[in-house]
Amino acid sequence: MSTNLVTIFGGSGFLGRHTVRALARAGWRIKVATRHPARGFFLRPLGTVGQIDFVKCDVSDAESVAHAVMGSSAVINLTGILFQKGQTFEDVQVEGAANIAQAAARGGVGALVHVSAIGADLESDSSYAETKALGEQAVREAFADAVILRPSIIFGPEDGFFNKFAGMARFSPVLPLVGGGHTRFQPVFVGDVAQAIVTALGDAARSRTYELGGPGVYSFKELLQLILRETGRKRALLPLPFGLASFQAAFLQMLPNPLLTMDQVKLLKKDNVVAPTAAGLADLGITPTSVEAVIPSYLWRFRAKGEYADAARTELVKS
Repeated sequence: MSTNLVTIFGGSGFLGRHTVRALARAGWRIKVATRHPARGFFLRPLGTVGQIDFVKCDVSDAESVAHAVMGSSAVINLTGILFQKGQTFEDVQVEGAANIAQAAARGGVGALVHVSAIGADLESDSSYAETKALGEQAVREAFADAVILRPSIIFGPEDGFFNKFAGMARFSPVLPLVGGGHTRFQPVFVGDVAQAIVTALGDAARSRTYELGGPGVYSFKELLQLILRETGRKRALLPLPFGLASFQAAFLQMLPNPLLTMDQVKLLKKDNVVAPTAAGLADLGITPTSVEAVIPSYLWRFRAKGEYADAARTELVKS
């Protein structure tokens, strides 16, 4: 068996591309397991010639998972979905997680890193949170030494949070504050999570669970205010009670790429921050990166004058 070959499930997604880059820099040979290998070919320039390869795999198919794991000394599972369209939470986050962990155990893999989420809870009203917890349980049962990472919302150039609301602010005069905007988050930089994954492949992290959050805690309202300041836009922030949000989500979730689902409304009823006693980035030797240090590098494209917005304001003052 190769000593430096890692199979990564979910490698072509947002977190996946940054993890592949970090693995390549650390010298790993990488096998990206994905349902559509051709969609992941953009990852190849992140490594040297032949360092990154692809294998067709559906995590709900135990046989294809076993084939993808074959010959690897480490496995990383990044798979997850935010809403159910075609695939269900159970398909990906429970059955898929179990298939990957069982294949890793049977294949004699040395290390398994499973990325879950803060808020994973067997007693949660949210199907997303419940299935994340069931997935963790299945992983522990099959592969006791697995490392479980639970990030808060992840930010970075291709994220689905800051980009989403900055895009909404382009066209909408109002941004909704679901539940009044009081839910607290601890956004974590995608590069820090990717480095945590690479570090977790080492022996020191085995069998532990880490909750990953950035240096700052923000309410939902504060995050929207931060987006508006960074994009130079003035928009009304409208409190939306959970009941009304659930009613609207019942219709919005039928869209191909829904803005809000009823399950996401349930998630917003609980804070998404690192527990005071949880191991975190510091225990992995990583200094967390702040939101303010990164989002200007990609939210500039949502400003009215793009990257030249600051220059335009300076010229206006001079004149």
